[in-house]
Amino acid sequence: MTTSTRRAPWPPTSDRMRELFRQGALLLAHPTPALLERVNHDVLASLGPGFRLEDPTLDAAFQRVNETVVRRWVEANAHRPGERVEPYLGAEAFDLARDLVRHGLDAGALDSYRIGQNHSWQWWMAVAFTLTDDVEELREFLALSSHSVSTYLDDTIEAVAMRVAAERDQLVRGTHAERLATVNLLLEGAPLPRAVAEQRLGHALTGPQTAAVIWCDEPLDSAEPLEQAADALVRAVGAARRLSVVISASSVWVWLPGDASGFTEEDLARVAPTTSARISLGRPGHDLAGFRRSHLDAVATQRLLMRLASPSRVAHYQEVQMAALLTHDLAAAEEFVHETLGDLATADEEVRRTVAAFVREQFNTSRTAERLFTHRNTVIRRLARADDLLPRPLASHAVAVAAALDIVRLRGGL
Repeated sequence: MTTSTRRAPWPPTSDRMRELFRQGALLLAHPTPALLERVNHDVLASLGPGFRLEDPTLDAAFQRVNETVVRRWVEANAHRPGERVEPYLGAEAFDLARDLVRHGLDAGALDSYRIGQNHSWQWWMAVAFTLTDDVEELREFLALSSHSVSTYLDDTIEAVAMRVAAERDQLVRGTHAERLATVNLLLEGAPLPRAVAEQRLGHALTGPQTAAVIWCDEPLDSAEPLEQAADALVRAVGAARRLSVVISASSVWVWLPGDASGFTEEDLARVAPTTSARISLGRPGHDLAGFRRSHLDAVATQRLLMRLASPSRVAHYQEVQMAALLTHDLAAAEEFVHETLGDLATADEEVRRTVAAFVREQFNTSRTAERLFTHRNTVIRRLARADDLLPRPLASHAVAVAAALDIVRLRGGL
């Protein structure tokens, strides 16, 4: 890639070519989800097998940037057909460049944009053959299209690569980069002396450890919502300090020297009422083994919430472990919920909530009534209603019903 592409004069474009560009862009004004999914999958795969496992907010950021890159070229040709398309210089693309550096990637990772180009080009060619039967027109149109797409990507990659280089100069020597590198070594089980790791992190690797992932679903202008949530967590559990590692523009990993298993959404709302952040927490552990395991728990919990589009603001691994195992295949999970719950899946919330509480209270109607602050006879009536709605009686498969209801709850239905 050179700057010669940027300086080269744009080839003259006839009215006919402009009209073909306009027609094609209008036909593709709404890229199909299947196309965007293929683009996102292949772009992420090109970054290596470990990248998708580190932080789902990075996956989401890549998807948004990929989709924006595709849409901008199409929209530009709908409004200014056949003209040079200005590079995508949005804030989210630059945030992603910074995150690439934090994860040890360099400007070479930007070649992943070309994976998206290959899919989009096939998509554009399929439309091109519907626009004209004239072979010479088609040849001219495809040549100009190829030049337009490649120039647009060259310009975009060049601009973002400059940001990558600038961020690398600032971050590679900084504390965030050192912390992330050290944490990744520990999580991978590298033979890093504990004393060295503790010195780099400023965090003791002996004693109790609870890990959390704090993130926001939308891009952030500042890290303030993440900081507010982290401070709320620290204060609510009475920890004296925390270890924080910035993962992306909208995500941070946290470790606390204590037990945060009692932290709730109410705690977050009380201590940090204005934050938009969400928190997933791992099981408490001890020493380096607990440091690792609790973090893996927290990441698995975060991925579950994002996979199910759950509205939950705070989630603990202990509470979602079964649902996490059951929902790796979303289609299979949907089938499990449908076959297990039948009409109960869409019944009144009070009925579903009563069944869930009944199972948690070990099938004791009196304790269930106390938990729900209602009368025992009301509980009995609701359970009878649930049995009418279930494909099989509750008593014969209560564990499966409870697991299916947990999935419904995490999706915001209970």
